[in-house]
Amino acid sequence: MDQIPLSENLTVSRLIYGLWRLGDDADTSAAHVQAKLEACLSQGITTFDQADIYGNYSSEQIFGQALKAAPALRDQMQIITKCDIMLVSDQYPSRRVKHYDTSAKHIEASVNASLTNMNIEKIDVLLLHRPDPLMDHLETGACLDGLVRSGKVAAIGVSNFKQWDWDLLQSAMSEKLVTNQIEINLNAHECFTDGSIAFLQQAGIKPMAWSPLAGGKLLADGGDLTDVQRALKTIADKQGVGTDAVAVAWLLKHPATILPILGTNNLQRIHSLSDALKVEMSREDWYVLYQAALGGEVP
Repeated sequence: MDQIPLSENLTVSRLIYGLWRLGDDADTSAAHVQAKLEACLSQGITTFDQADIYGNYSSEQIFGQALKAAPALRDQMQIITKCDIMLVSDQYPSRRVKHYDTSAKHIEASVNASLTNMNIEKIDVLLLHRPDPLMDHLETGACLDGLVRSGKVAAIGVSNFKQWDWDLLQSAMSEKLVTNQIEINLNAHECFTDGSIAFLQQAGIKPMAWSPLAGGKLLADGGDLTDVQRALKTIADKQGVGTDAVAVAWLLKHPATILPILGTNNLQRIHSLSDALKVEMSREDWYVLYQAALGGEVP
């Protein structure tokens, strides 16, 4: 599997494994998590996507237990994590409202907690999880630069940012932002026409796509199929793969080098994640799927 450069000194795998559901599995033992990680690595999926809030603040720790039990795995992977969302949670009973915190104090505390929870010495990519209306870009930018200088973080990116959010933060930083992780799938394709992808493509920034299967809504559930599901199934049946592989291949076709983040706790499905790379997606196939998503032909 190709390794895609995000910066001069950092590459990530073409497909990324997302750990947001790690805590939802009935088996969160270190051995079972290790089996998932090894299933990814065996296919060349070397990049793993985390966030401090995943699993109600449990996912990083579950992941860290597996790395502690098998420390050699760390040298084979790149780890992404995120911060700034403050959940109302039984873990933090004093919070009155879900909010964002991009203060230097919170970001530094979150990074230190993530390093401890995951039993690692450096985060490969730290993302701000959501734009914060109260962000002091000078304070936040200086903090993020400082984390890179300290060696705790290798690179900085963002998630769910618009171009103006990106520009504001970047204006206060010496380090270059390396990615924007946004929702991209056949049900959420506005980024192809609202300037989000064009901005990143022009700058040579590789976008990461969260929820590439629209939270499972693109997969057939046994009932009446949607137009998108039928179109996916037609291509999948011709190429001998699952419809999930075709939906991901639709993203891979785009010249912006979109990096899909794939998440499942099913070991069998994990072993087939790289099937998306086998799909031959022609330009017309791409537009057949796009037309189904639009509900009609392009203008």
